[in-house]
Amino acid sequence: MPTRPYCDSLGRLLQVPTPPRRLLALVPSLTETLFASGYGPQVVGVTTYCTEPAAAVATKPRLGGTKNPDIAAILALRPELVLAVAEENRPQDVEALTQAGIPVYVFDPRTVRDGIDLLWRLAELLTCPDHVRAHIEAIEQVYAETQALVAQRPRVRVFCPIWKDPYMTINEDTYLHDVLRVCGGDNIFAHRQRRFPLSADLGHGPEATGTRYEARDRRYPRVTLAEMAALHPDVVLLPDEPYVFRASDLADFAPFNPVPAVQQGRIHLIDGKLRTWYGPRLGASLQTVRALCSP
Repeated sequence: MPTRPYCDSLGRLLQVPTPPRRLLALVPSLTETLFASGYGPQVVGVTTYCTEPAAAVATKPRLGGTKNPDIAAILALRPELVLAVAEENRPQDVEALTQAGIPVYVFDPRTVRDGIDLLWRLAELLTCPDHVRAHIEAIEQVYAETQALVAQRPRVRVFCPIWKDPYMTINEDTYLHDVLRVCGGDNIFAHRQRRFPLSADLGHGPEATGTRYEARDRRYPRVTLAEMAALHPDVVLLPDEPYVFRASDLADFAPFNPVPAVQQGRIHLIDGKLRTWYGPRLGASLQTVRALCSP
């Protein structure tokens, strides 16, 4: 089978069959993108967390999670191209597949712009038909419209947790932060770095130092709602993944009535896929989040 050389987002050179006939994505958003691009029949398996499109993925073999894929089962399916994401998939799993002769293209989307560029590169890798490219062009148009709209209006302060007990949120080094930024929202914890141990992160003790902590992920700090209140967010967005926020969680914010978001009833339960799934839903994501972040 003929191949073409490509450099992935990490600068790794790999030979990709043109076009690949047996495909596998190690993250749910890329699985959805493959199906939306018309390549569902070529998908040989999905992860435990792949949920969209629901009826289609239900017929595919489950091959473990994003952090613990079943490498032996994947190899048994003989994929010709595996798609991965640097933040969600482990380097050792990518290396295991690569050493077995499977080309693994690793994406590394950090911004909304990166997410759109991911779609263009995937269309190139798969030699996608014109209607797929037309859909990406439509997303480009929404992106441009969003930037123009946001440039003309005041920005709003946003709190977007991803977990509770304790509450956790995101800083400026995350994809979700850039979604908020593009849509006119200023992440109130943009500059907060996660501290270790938990007591230090919550301001109840000294921060631990030393080489054992240097490589730890600091993008997802744990915070208190008192800290949130002190920063006066105009909008609070409560997604349903990874933690499933429900209507009952709105009561957590009731004691903080001076907060503008609480006073004005701007605490919204949202579809978590709209925040973090880069793929065919990116245009709808920008439209929805920019509306929630309106002044």
